[in-house]
Amino acid sequence: MKRTLDFAWPILGILAVLFSGWLLYSELKTISAADIIASLAAIPLSRWCLAILSTFVAYAALAWYDRIALLHLQKPLGWGFISLVSFTTYALSHNIGASVLSGAAVRYRAYSTKGLVSAEIAVLVALCSFTFLLGTLMLGGIVLIGEPNLFVRLFDLPLWTARIVGVLFLLFVFLYVLGSILQFKPISIGSFQVFYPRPEIVMRQLFAAPIELLGAAGIIYFALPPSEQTSFFAVVGLFLGSFSAALLSNAPGGLGVLEYLFLKAAPELNAADVIAALLVFRLLYLLIPLIFACVVVLIFERKQFLTAVRKRLS
Repeated sequence: MKRTLDFAWPILGILAVLFSGWLLYSELKTISAADIIASLAAIPLSRWCLAILSTFVAYAALAWYDRIALLHLQKPLGWGFISLVSFTTYALSHNIGASVLSGAAVRYRAYSTKGLVSAEIAVLVALCSFTFLLGTLMLGGIVLIGEPNLFVRLFDLPLWTARIVGVLFLLFVFLYVLGSILQFKPISIGSFQVFYPRPEIVMRQLFAAPIELLGAAGIIYFALPPSEQTSFFAVVGLFLGSFSAALLSNAPGGLGVLEYLFLKAAPELNAADVIAALLVFRLLYLLIPLIFACVVVLIFERKQFLTAVRKRLS
């Protein structure tokens, strides 16, 4: 099974990139590179600064994901170490694809040096993933109720369908909170039992998850030219749908998927402006963090290697 997955994930990612690339080409064939460059040049310095600030907000919230999971495990660690591990984890997993698997590998390597065992790290990874899901459902539910047209454009369904889905999303969040407060029985998955976190943990999740998503969406919002069609609420909705699909596609960095869905759901926006804004997002949220993460991994592994050599020689 493991060998099959080792082959399946890369193949799935390549197919997702090729298919989404073909779809994206059909959307972009009328746009010139000069149009995109002009859109990039038109972004004022003040909005670049706000986009950079949004990036810091998003990655700070992602570090909070790990902090919350460690508090759930009653394994508190220093904010500095957590921030470094979280930053490296997400910078690599967002770019590589198969985010749960790649994120788990990085976290295992780092947190095992602090005494966490495999089972604890597995719970940490699961809780971080669920925190992201919680934020997506919470904000997604609000957007689907308030801006159902975004859903309708993508799936060609009536408005009431979008609103019902939004209500179901928020109902799921409510039941999760209720289960924590009333301490419902753990959910059994085979021989594995999932316990509801303590209420104070859930409250932290409800704050951290939306902050990360709003920060990431803010990068795109500030890179787009201000207009009535690009309200922050609408951009958040577009980002939630396209970024979630990009992660599920397993395409490295959601390449092609993010751009295609954004253009598909917002045909009223200037396509060159959208592509320019998404290039800014990729630069600030994906590429620059990836470079720093690779440096962090090299320094960490060098330190671990030298420690192992010294132990061997002593």
